[in-house]
Amino acid sequence: MGSSDLLILTGAVPLRWRYNERSRPPARELKNAPLGYSENKMLPIGRGFSISRIHTCAATALGALALVVLFTTLTWSQEHDMNSMPGMNMNAPATVENPAQMAKHLADKRESEFNHRLAGVLLIVAGILIFWESRLAERWPLVGYIWPMCFLAAGLFLLVFSDTEIWPFGPQTPWYALTHNTEDLQHKIFSIILLAIGYVELQRARGKIRSPWAPWCFPVAGVAGAIMLLFHVHGGDMHAQHAMETMQNIQKQHRWFAATGLGVALTNGLAGTPQKWQQFFKRIWPLLLIALGVLLIQYTE
Repeated sequence: MGSSDLLILTGAVPLRWRYNERSRPPARELKNAPLGYSENKMLPIGRGFSISRIHTCAATALGALALVVLFTTLTWSQEHDMNSMPGMNMNAPATVENPAQMAKHLADKRESEFNHRLAGVLLIVAGILIFWESRLAERWPLVGYIWPMCFLAAGLFLLVFSDTEIWPFGPQTPWYALTHNTEDLQHKIFSIILLAIGYVELQRARGKIRSPWAPWCFPVAGVAGAIMLLFHVHGGDMHAQHAMETMQNIQKQHRWFAATGLGVALTNGLAGTPQKWQQFFKRIWPLLLIALGVLLIQYTE
């Protein structure tokens, strides 16, 4: 019979509790301990799992999902059903753009590339701050608040400035654009993902959110965003010269964004899970975030 069983039989611990033997609090604290006492290491017997085990199971499930999607990402053919996509006829003759069309296409190209590169810069800054956070925090305690703000800034910019054909910059109403243009809708969903990550991480840094599930906002949202990148729709005139080559190049880059984003999400989840390699993943995930930022900076159409 173990010492925890003796405590239960002698009445020192209520029958509904069991706890981690290696981190057992004093019996006087156990007597009136609330649910989740000692960083969630005590749980009702009926639930059968400790919080650390739940985190491990969640990380395993997330990892399995990420690996499946990653495999799909890396094996996706560059000739991804181009003929089945709207407006994409491989045999259609290329049309010559007039000066107005060329100017509009060039403006859209510059706008898209700038959006990707700005997001890349913000992710690189966030990755550097996360990687050196333990050292920088000794001199600048506010550093833990800055990197979530990078996600908030990226999300806010994408929400407002990503599609200038929408009011107040263009003639389309937000409702019309989001219901008639899949690319605009996806951009706004990406912005919401970034804003959600930034908000939750900022509140965690402030100590306002302490739920055991809060650390999973980042990896879950990251996996969702990476999957969406595989199906990202990019507008444009598919009958213009070199349109097919341009679209294939865009899809190839977005597959790399998705693969790297999945790596960020997976390693972030593992970095927050108590296990042997936790410290290793804490160092790896910000490096992958920096790598994603570099890929975004190099984006071209």
